[in-house]
Amino acid sequence: MVQDWAVIGCTGELLIGTRGSAGPGEILVRVRGGSETFLAWSQEPLPRGATVLVIESRGPREVEVMAWADPLEAFGGDADAG
Repeated sequence: MVQDWAVIGCTGELLIGTRGSAGPGEILVRVRGGSETFLAWSQEPLPRGATVLVIESRGPREVEVMAWADPLEAFGGDADAG
């Protein structure tokens, strides 16, 4: 299986929610200077619009994702605030 290493570690938004082991959703990821869509698999169902982190490439156009929350949001979301 050929993995797409560029997409691992990227965050994106689910265009179609995942259904856990019942089936994939679809994710929009900003990668390689543009935006691309991939089939998105997750261990548990995730809703449409959720922000997710790509943790594995399953091949050329399929990825494994998990729910993602920006850790900087705990500090008000502004890394430049002093």
